[in-house]
Amino acid sequence: MNIAIIGTGYVGLVSGVCFSEMGIDVWCIDVDRSKIERLERGETTIYEPGLDEMLRRNAEDGRLHFTTSIAEGIANAEVVFIAVGTPSQCNGGVDLSYVTEAALQIGRHIDHDVVVATKSTVPVGTSRLVASIIEEQLSQRGAKLDIDVVANPEFLKEGAAIKDFMSPDRVVVGVDSERAKRVMARLYKPFMFISDRLMFMDVASAELTKYASNAMLAARISFMNEIANLCDKVGANIDMVRKGMGTDERIGSKFLYAGCGYGGSCFPKDVRALASTARSLGMTMEIIEAVDRVNGRQKGVIVDKLREALGELRGKRIALWGLSFKPETDDIREAPSRVVIDALLESEADVAAFDPEAMEACREIYGERVVWAKDMYDAAMEADAVVLITEWKQFRVPSWRLLKRIMRGRTIVDGRNIYDRTEVEEQGFTYKAIGK
Repeated sequence: MNIAIIGTGYVGLVSGVCFSEMGIDVWCIDVDRSKIERLERGETTIYEPGLDEMLRRNAEDGRLHFTTSIAEGIANAEVVFIAVGTPSQCNGGVDLSYVTEAALQIGRHIDHDVVVATKSTVPVGTSRLVASIIEEQLSQRGAKLDIDVVANPEFLKEGAAIKDFMSPDRVVVGVDSERAKRVMARLYKPFMFISDRLMFMDVASAELTKYASNAMLAARISFMNEIANLCDKVGANIDMVRKGMGTDERIGSKFLYAGCGYGGSCFPKDVRALASTARSLGMTMEIIEAVDRVNGRQKGVIVDKLREALGELRGKRIALWGLSFKPETDDIREAPSRVVIDALLESEADVAAFDPEAMEACREIYGERVVWAKDMYDAAMEADAVVLITEWKQFRVPSWRLLKRIMRGRTIVDGRNIYDRTEVEEQGFTYKAIGK
């Protein structure tokens, strides 16, 4: 089977590599020539554990190809995926310009019957828009082709994307024709041998499922962060509350962890887009809009904790452990670390930071205003406080004795609640967590 994927960002590249791993012939297309050249050399353009090896293997075996030419990439494709970026607009809506341009190019160059699948996260109605753009281009060319447009949202977790794709908990496909259903079933059959998790539904429901899923998970996080902040006020422990809640089978234990807020390319954007879609239809999604407001406030909690412990931050040296929005990725989009760095620099504090993968991305934003440390202890040298922002594994069991020797101060701010208060305080540190 032959497929094409337009867009080699996070979703497009992971999807292309994983499809090729199952023996499918894949053409990945991108307008960024430098990115395509890197991919042709076997260099991944994102950090995702295991992706580089899988990319090189499938490229060498002749199943994975890269090009800047839409015409070349879709020439023999039975399915063409649109996996381009859909950035947020200032009003919370979604910029669909890359999606519409992809549809335009498909309409101009396709010369055979094909299924077009929108894998980009898009508002309800976008697949219909894509279909109309393609049909208009075909009409201008006088071409009579059978083009089905389906919605196939992705549910990949950064840091575990390969596992999520190769062994998905569900694959959602919105279709309105039996032909498209047969083609998509054949495409995903290799991923369904253990159990069939392929779910067909109407196109609008598939488009909305992606937003509703991410909004629900974001809502759980914001809810727990509000409970954690209340715990700080009343002297309760959010870890105990979480355990008490999570054992209720109606609630479950996942996504009940308090912290310094969620980030990344999905939750913030999708929550705002869902609220924006509702507003465009004359309705207000009050819970969804509150989820976003709570998360925005939560990212400032770290700086509040620092001020509680240190008072005036001017001239204080603050070490940050972790910059990416979550472990096992180099993605700093909407990351809490950026809010913290901005606030610290505005307060004229000295900032030293370390992250295993996200240093270069942050350096492009902050330049030399931040000290970029070579490791976690280098960041903590002469620091008045150490702040854990991203719970990378290497931060889980620090040497408290070494920190006592190299730090100037004795404050630990745990933005992910991974340390034991008793252990930290027995070493002579002041421990600040969220809801503990």
